[in-house]
Amino acid sequence: MIYETFSPEETFELGKKLGEEAKPGLVYTLTGDLGVGKTVLAQGIAAGLGIEEAICSPTFTIVQVYEEGRLPFYHFDVYRIGDIEEMDEIGYEDYFYGDGLSLIEWSNLIQEILPEKRTDITIEKNLEKGFDYRKITLQEQQ
Repeated sequence: MIYETFSPEETFELGKKLGEEAKPGLVYTLTGDLGVGKTVLAQGIAAGLGIEEAICSPTFTIVQVYEEGRLPFYHFDVYRIGDIEEMDEIGYEDYFYGDGLSLIEWSNLIQEILPEKRTDITIEKNLEKGFDYRKITLQEQQ
């Protein structure tokens, strides 16, 4: 499925829709260049889950847990991960295979431990279509 957004607000609204439709145990991977809107999409997903707390990218903590929504939201940012063993140390399996929604930014860095069943989300810019244009591709993996 391919979506096109033309503003941060539209990207947020797409995320909100994804959050509203999320089921327990869902894993989203999220890839895209720096500044492409990954955090805006994550904020929308959180809003769709009913989370009102401010959502920031957990760059230095690897995972941020939000439990006040209709599902727990596990927001990962593995950009600064030094070794895959760091994921074992935080007990990633409890999150990936739990009852919440896991969103993993920079998931390409931990490809070998990702669940087979997941939805990969890629966000891309195309400046020819405008500064705020985003092509957002969702691809289900089984």
